[in-house]
Amino acid sequence: MIGAVLDRLRDVKRRRVWDRDLAAGRRGEDLAHRYLRREGFIIVARNYRLSSGEAEADLIAREGEALVIVEVKTRETAEYGAPEGAVNPEKQRHLIRVGREYARKTDTPWEHVRFDIVSIVMGSPPTITLLRAAFR
Repeated sequence: MIGAVLDRLRDVKRRRVWDRDLAAGRRGEDLAHRYLRREGFIIVARNYRLSSGEAEADLIAREGEALVIVEVKTRETAEYGAPEGAVNPEKQRHLIRVGREYARKTDTPWEHVRFDIVSIVMGSPPTITLLRAAFR
């Protein structure tokens, strides 16, 4: 009985952490969206998923002739390193797959596709860094 109560309490704590992380990610995406628009980007899609559901891009934008696939990384602090450090090779492969599909659907030449990262450290005010052409 006590074990079941402890399990429920742990589950509640995990859900709170999960909900807080989701909320921070959503706030980060909203900040990135507004930031990129101020920088002259045209946002054409948000949370774009492959038809298979295996990969997702946070934002897809146009900047001039470039089709820009944007990954947004948000952290409460930079205590454990810069947020963009979380865009590992596996995440890059997923984003490249998204970029290929979206470029094909929009008849965008591959040489016009770029991968940017928006790194956000929440604070007062948040620190927003745009890393253009973060990987290829």
